[in-house]
Amino acid sequence: MTRPGPIRINATAAAPGVVRGRWTELKRAALPPPGHVTPGDVPAEVARLRAAANEAALELMAISDEVAARGHDDEAGIFAAHAAIAWDPELIGPAEREIELDGWDAIAGIQSAGRAAAARIRAVDDPLIRARATDILDVADRIARRLAGLPAEEELLPAPAIVAAQDLAPSLTATLPRERLLGIALEGGSPTAHAAILARAYGIPAIVGAAGLLAALRSAGDDAELAMDGSTGEVVVDPDAGDRARFDARADEASATRRRDVAESGLEAVTADGVPVTLLANIGSPDEAAGAVALGAVGVGLFRTEFLFLERAAPPTEAEQVVAYRRALEAFGGGPVTIRLLDVGGDKPIPYLPLPHEDNPFLGVRALRLAATRPELFVTQLRAAYRAAAFGPVKVMAPMIADSGDATTLLRLAEEARTALDAEGVERGEVSLGVMLEIPSAVLTGAQWFDRISFASLGTNDLLQYTLAVDRGNPALERYRDSLHPALLGLVRMSVEAARSAGIELSVCGEMAGDPAAALALIGLGVRSLSMVAPSIAAVRRAIRANSLDVLVREAEAALRAPSAAEARTAFARLL
Repeated sequence: MTRPGPIRINATAAAPGVVRGRWTELKRAALPPPGHVTPGDVPAEVARLRAAANEAALELMAISDEVAARGHDDEAGIFAAHAAIAWDPELIGPAEREIELDGWDAIAGIQSAGRAAAARIRAVDDPLIRARATDILDVADRIARRLAGLPAEEELLPAPAIVAAQDLAPSLTATLPRERLLGIALEGGSPTAHAAILARAYGIPAIVGAAGLLAALRSAGDDAELAMDGSTGEVVVDPDAGDRARFDARADEASATRRRDVAESGLEAVTADGVPVTLLANIGSPDEAAGAVALGAVGVGLFRTEFLFLERAAPPTEAEQVVAYRRALEAFGGGPVTIRLLDVGGDKPIPYLPLPHEDNPFLGVRALRLAATRPELFVTQLRAAYRAAAFGPVKVMAPMIADSGDATTLLRLAEEARTALDAEGVERGEVSLGVMLEIPSAVLTGAQWFDRISFASLGTNDLLQYTLAVDRGNPALERYRDSLHPALLGLVRMSVEAARSAGIELSVCGEMAGDPAAALALIGLGVRSLSMVAPSIAAVRRAIRANSLDVLVREAEAALRAPSAAEARTAFARLL
């Protein structure tokens, strides 16, 4: 067979790591075509559906227990949530009606109900929520396969290989033998899909959105290699000698960089002239804490709590939240953990929190604004934070604060939580209360009310979006999406001055903090605490240690007057 030679494909990075090797396409046995049942068989078919759904749910709970036993409690919650979907009347009820009203068999009924539920989820704007459609289809497919008597796919992958597929069910990702799973390459999927989340948790390189991948692999043949970089999204089918050398060098470089980053984790983040900067980590679950500590983070500047709420069919209990927050505290051994209150609503709906449709959800009822109708969500979260604070320093910040009225809401909810815990005699600690600065109005009015809070943290992702009227998800607006835009730098300077005047802490927890050039600008503007994803810490620390404060101040002052973000970035890039 004549091979076409290297085929290069652009994909989306999903989980870091560089790998090349043999590939395998996971092929699935086809489900039987839709069938019908006679009216007399309807009760038995409904009973068969319910039994299969219950068995699938129990199977998913067993996977959840297995994943938890490997030390991945948060990822185990994914499968507990899948079990809840299999038991959910919102999925099983419509499937039963397909059987009772239209005479479809159970397999056709559950498939139809799953597609309808997934279509509703896909209509949501937020990509994180849209990715949950895959979960519904995965559960419906698992039930259908049990009904059809088809074997599960967990026994696949007999030899080490990169798994290629259109998409990958989370349950399959979790149960494939990791000692043989070299990487994951998907034509579909997204970085927020559960397969990608699990890949990152397990340290498996992964790419998604690789259009044309399977056709390219099939044309190259079973003996062709696949090379992929989960950090950049680069994929090469049937790499030539030059490609292989390049990927191998990149893999060696990544390993060396990782070793260097860990080796330097004990170094202080201090400028060349002795000004210290605190480096913290942004995390989405307690499982990410250990990796952040290994890279030198001294605490958590942003604990996104949404996954505690999104990966389930009911809100997490207070006790469950205490466990998650305490785990993060214990990982940092006395370093502060900053918990961001729940940021859902509008563009991030959750199944058990029905909210009306909004034409512009990014400017709608979300985050703390939900307290007007659902205060118990935040009181419970604050109670858990106060209880966790008995085990270490906890800070809580509220997102989407627009003015002093929102700050008053936070303080009132916190008082309610404290009063109730004290009345019940529940052990608690003290919590520092602060706000996210991600709406320009909060920055513009902050000097009048910052003295009522303990700290503020600049959420530069949304602050840039709202300042420049730039949709974060619109690729056509990329030229506006540079955090070194003078307008954003001006708001940072205003925040620094207001925080200093009020005597409160100020940090930055948006992606700007993890960009070495932008981090230098922030320090020049007066910021002394930066929080970022853990892999960014080492590069930011090196940039800080290589520069003196007087140079950074001078360049920051010039950047405030720069005609464009590009010119401001060029000046700071020269310092790296």
